Amino acid sequence: MENASPRSSIRLSIAASAYSAAGSTRHILGGHNNASSGDYDPPSGMNDSRDTLTHYCGPTGTTATGVSLMVNYLPSKFSASLVSRKGDKGIELEPHLRKSGGGVEAFRIGESRMSDRRLRWNKFKWILFCTNFCLSLYSLISLIVCLLTWFDVWVHADVVRVGNRPELIISTIAASIGIFTSLMGWAGILMNNRGFLATYTFLTWITFAFLVTPGYMTYRHRTFNLEGKINAEWSRALGASGRLRIQNQLECCGYFSPFVEATVSSTCYARTLLPGCKLPYLTLQRLVLRRWYAAAFSLVPLHIIVMFAGLMCSNHVTYRFGKGMMPEAYRLNASSMAVIMENYASQLAEQYGSEVAGEVLKLSRSNPSLVGDVPSTPINTARRPAQAPYHAKYESLGGGH
Repeated sequence: MENASPRSSIRLSIAASAYSAAGSTRHILGGHNNASSGDYDPPSGMNDSRDTLTHYCGPTGTTATGVSLMVNYLPSKFSASLVSRKGDKGIELEPHLRKSGGGVEAFRIGESRMSDRRLRWNKFKWILFCTNFCLSLYSLISLIVCLLTWFDVWVHADVVRVGNRPELIISTIAASIGIFTSLMGWAGILMNNRGFLATYTFLTWITFAFLVTPGYMTYRHRTFNLEGKINAEWSRALGASGRLRIQNQLECCGYFSPFVEATVSSTCYARTLLPGCKLPYLTLQRLVLRRWYAAAFSLVPLHIIVMFAGLMCSNHVTYRFGKGMMPEAYRLNASSMAVIMENYASQLAEQYGSEVAGEVLKLSRSNPSLVGDVPSTPINTARRPAQAPYHAKYESLGGGH
């Protein structure tokens, strides 16, 4: 009985299930424990005549009869490689070791929610950590630069607020979205939450769009007829208050001279010695716009790496598949246990006789959750042919066709 029974990838035979369970239920067989192990060896042709249970799934993934799909997946005897593990130094540990935490057992009372062993981040989590740190860093620096410009801390910052207001607004929004995206990434990384990481990956694309937009705007503004655009801006878009702010910052008066589109102030009047504002304003715009799109486009390769890392690694922050919980269609219930016990008793009757099977059923009825579900009809000891996709117990549960 030490040889492992063969298993199918999708369905396991009830015969093999009973064979594996026979050794694990000898403690409830009472007086039969004194019998020799040779009396309980399964028949040699048992594996050749398997009674396979097949259940049909409904549109929602559950069986039409309400019975759990777990009845199709009763494991046969596990091999020694599955029940024995090796320590860190290659020393063989004793079999049947208790799990150190996690998995479905983590939801039981008294079980540890996390493993007792020291947990370490995998390489995907480290990649996400590094890329999200870079995203947080340049987003924070960009937001600080934009805020200092809005608060007029830099030299000639008021000129940028007047002449490049749309680009400054979009850059501030891009930096703010980058900060929010990085915070979402930190939440997903530290909590191992794949939902947060999926949102984080999506937001990196939105951040990328807002990142390249001010770069494109400033590049186009500087490259294509900058002088003509400044001429139109000074005469049509700035207004008297805008021209006055630029005159005060650049210490100039008027556009070409104090007599051409000048805003009168304490330093700008008809007989002032201040030069016109076209040359200093045009020089400043060329410098500011060039630095602006250079900074924006220099972040594009790094941000593409951030996006790629999010796509490739956000679903592998841990090596766990899914949520680590048993699907609802495969959770056992009383009806499913009744089906399992009936088939198990039938196999026991075929192998060891009706007395052993009857005693097993008698002990099983002591469980309150199975009272009334376990069949009380006499067990047929004759070997039965292969059954239909459902049997009498399924008909009694309302699943007959």
